[in-house]
Amino acid sequence: MPELPDITVYVEALEARIVGQPLNELRIASPFLLRTVEPSLTSVAGKRVVGVRRMAKRIVLSLEDDLRIVLHLMIAGRLHWLSPTKRVPRNIIAAFEFGNGTLTLTEAGTKKRASLHLVRGDASLATFERGGLDPLTCSAAEFAARARSENHTIKRTLTDQRMFNGIGNAYSDEILHRARLSPVKLTSRLADDEYACLHDSTGAVLSEWVERLRAQAGVGFPEKVTAFRPEMSVHGKYGQACPECGTAVQRIRYADNETNYCPRCQTEGRLLADRGLSRLLKSDWPRRIEELEGS
Repeated sequence: MPELPDITVYVEALEARIVGQPLNELRIASPFLLRTVEPSLTSVAGKRVVGVRRMAKRIVLSLEDDLRIVLHLMIAGRLHWLSPTKRVPRNIIAAFEFGNGTLTLTEAGTKKRASLHLVRGDASLATFERGGLDPLTCSAAEFAARARSENHTIKRTLTDQRMFNGIGNAYSDEILHRARLSPVKLTSRLADDEYACLHDSTGAVLSEWVERLRAQAGVGFPEKVTAFRPEMSVHGKYGQACPECGTAVQRIRYADNETNYCPRCQTEGRLLADRGLSRLLKSDWPRRIEELEGS
């Protein structure tokens, strides 16, 4: 799922292309995408885009007449920009036609989760707000207070949009590795210095990735948006060497999610129980990296 760095770069690329431009037509090709009926889809035709912004993991297009298009890409939704001379492909689920080009939306896979809401006025956006703090602007004290407000694992807290907005599975792995904290440590058990480190790591990782993605896109449109990047330290790197200590990166799998971590840097050498493998191996499941490396 595109997270704060990806959405930020999307927003910046859209600002450069569509702010001030009239939206000639909005075509929806998938019946699962549009989630509202009022205002009507035709009401946006000819309306000029006056702003683009990030709202957690959503993108909000503000148009004339107080219209707002709220787009959530979910896991597999991706945006693409086509010049006026390029033909719009058939696999799109939405097309935003502008005079200087076409913004298209695609969604891979069979689970259609991306959504588009058309609403009127900023007050209507409150429906989509989850209340999470902006991890790039909140203070260390605000960060710690919000995390301590409920007792969950740090991983769950970082990815809970009611707590902090814009962070998902990929960047939470990178943040926790930078902070050298276990993903399953409870928020009630973090010391003040650990919260300070986590706050610093969150800001540093997200800011660094925004800059990296900006540089990769350059003046072009960010077409290669993915949760798995070769420059990442642990996310998606199961079995590969941790860039800090060389220990094989481990994982915890649950449903469709996978958490990656370094047992030497983050869990004092302990291997966290993987729901599938530890149940299968039972007593043979290694508890420490020394057992894993010696097997």
